[in-house]
Amino acid sequence: MEGGLKAPVRHPYGYDAPDYLDADKIDAEVRRVFDICHGCRRCFNLCDSFPRLFDLIDESESGELDTVDSAGFAPVMDACTLCDMCFMTTCPYVPPHEFDLDFPHLVLRYRAAQLARGELGFADRELAKTDRNGRLARPVAPIANWATDRRNGMTRPLLDKIAGIHRDAELPKYHAKTFAMRAKGSPELNRDAPAHGRKAALYATCFVNYNNPGIGLAARAVLAHNGVETAVAYPGCCGMPQFEHADFAAVADRARRVSKALGEWIDTGHDIVALVPSCALMLKFEWPLILPDDADVKRLSEHVADISEYIVDIAKTEGVADGLSPLPGGISVHLACHARAQNMGPKAVEMLKLIPDADLDVIERCSGHGGSWGIKREFFEVALKVGKTAARRALKAEKAFVASECPLAGAHIIQGMEKLADTPLKATHAHHPIELLARAYGLAE
Repeated sequence: MEGGLKAPVRHPYGYDAPDYLDADKIDAEVRRVFDICHGCRRCFNLCDSFPRLFDLIDESESGELDTVDSAGFAPVMDACTLCDMCFMTTCPYVPPHEFDLDFPHLVLRYRAAQLARGELGFADRELAKTDRNGRLARPVAPIANWATDRRNGMTRPLLDKIAGIHRDAELPKYHAKTFAMRAKGSPELNRDAPAHGRKAALYATCFVNYNNPGIGLAARAVLAHNGVETAVAYPGCCGMPQFEHADFAAVADRARRVSKALGEWIDTGHDIVALVPSCALMLKFEWPLILPDDADVKRLSEHVADISEYIVDIAKTEGVADGLSPLPGGISVHLACHARAQNMGPKAVEMLKLIPDADLDVIERCSGHGGSWGIKREFFEVALKVGKTAARRALKAEKAFVASECPLAGAHIIQGMEKLADTPLKATHAHHPIELLARAYGLAE
């Protein structure tokens, strides 16, 4: 029976099973899934993986999978950004359907085998070490930002050649003072707010800590204005960069360490709030699938919320504090794929609707960025192509602000808009929705 009304379910990865990396079994499963995808083709417009797959089959001798060499599967797997949208929104054959099709998990199994064979390049391994890179860049942030600026015609060609980073890809900036360093004190607490009494530990995430502390500062300011006592917790990266390469052992190590540390905050009555959706997705869903029997991981997954989700819960449970003012010019709101994959509803939109007279244009298409995938030489142009619909929608809306819960997605959409625009953009950079809520409260510029 195609489709159904039952919610999709996911199986644990089982990466430590004896046959998980067996080449013949992986090839057989790839062919089983690809044959189903070939007969359906519902995902043809989601990303570049499926057009590559369908072209591969259509151009074969028989026009069927039986005459496709397995060596041709790699480009299909390489094009997957792990956005999860095929599983979450499109595929009618996901579990509990008898076909038991989970394309992103298949991609990860394929990549795990590549990793085991030593096929992950040096640059990819080093780029994934976000905490190490952040610590090294912080003391020399102005120099690091100068060197990585896409307008730098001296250093960016070198990065392209040495690290495989496309010379035109926008890269995150570094800051001399991390979010954790800036959060030593506590913002003044509004004890008259309806939500006074709540306590939250903000899981900083590597991106907010090293690359965009403003998101964290805005979150603390908004929560303090709403009576929520906050602390900043950052035991380490969630492992999403390693997860992209299917380095399950490395992610499992991080999951054990971070969940144990954040569990101490849960013990003291704190809610755990993640500031980036990819990290919230890891803590809520991916870690429990990697370590299904770990009690600390399971407990954390039940106590963590995305920042937009948390603000909406305050609004629905206690009510938000007064003081919000309209933001003239309107907002184009991009629903990040990893926020959608949390299956919690459009919380960024719900949160921004708290702003009086909110003028929102909602974008429900993938930005195309895909973490480190979208900055690579071989994928950057593909990433722009995948995100073109989102960029075109934001450009056409002509709002004063562009917002995305995923900072990388937001920057990528702006770059796509620049390539499509004939005149200067109204919105020259993207915001996290929490930054716009802070602005509406008069807590940020």
